[in-house]
Amino acid sequence: MATTTGAPNPKSIVHVIPYSSGAAAEAEAAPGPVPPVAKYTVLRTNEVDGYDKPIPKSAAGIAEAVAEAVAGDDFAGTSRKASKITIADAPMEKFDDIRDLIATLPSKKAMTTDHKPKITTAATSKRAKEEKRNVRVDGFLYAASREKDNDFHVILGVDPDDSGDPVYLNIEISGLPSSNSAAFAKLRTARNAFKKFFGAHPAGIPGPSYDYYKPPVPVRIEGSLFYDINHATGAKPGPQSLRSKIPTIWEIHPITKIVFEP
Repeated sequence: MATTTGAPNPKSIVHVIPYSSGAAAEAEAAPGPVPPVAKYTVLRTNEVDGYDKPIPKSAAGIAEAVAEAVAGDDFAGTSRKASKITIADAPMEKFDDIRDLIATLPSKKAMTTDHKPKITTAATSKRAKEEKRNVRVDGFLYAASREKDNDFHVILGVDPDDSGDPVYLNIEISGLPSSNSAAFAKLRTARNAFKKFFGAHPAGIPGPSYDYYKPPVPVRIEGSLFYDINHATGAKPGPQSLRSKIPTIWEIHPITKIVFEP
């Protein structure tokens, strides 16, 4: 079955949940003779990243996966921990959309085969020189899930009305470092903004499988660049329906600021 651009395979959808945000959400909750039309629809799927265990397409399967997921906000991983929960010491570069940003990123060959020294997955692996960049980019949030290390995978894309081929980028709301970290305040603010926007509706924040948002949510993102060397080989991040249109394993990670509906 064909899939609409930016949408999940219909066969993967488990729940369809209307959602309004901001003023629209307040109007929706207020008494009145005519209920307003929901601004967004959350499509909860059983789609996961390519390297994760499949989740059965059922309410029970999703509920079981959520019950097994990590709780709290602290970062629970080890791979390249020293980079994932710190902020690059660099000026802010501004981009109109992710195509412009992706065009500036070094190739896979430059970051793997040719890179000296080699980037490792050790917890102590600090940012390579190419990762010492902070960026701001406008885009649209198409889908999100919560990872085992307590990061939120957020799939950022171009304007849905863009006439070109769709393209997406994985960006991450990081799990939090210790409270004495220099990055703690900014990462907590970004994480709280994400949780506030999605936590106010019946679907809640995303779980281990991907939630899609219809229409995609306009956002402004700030954060540090990160090359996900852990997935330079093998299965890639991203939900099944969008993965083929994610052209790189570069990420914005961690996100230091997220503004919804700017």
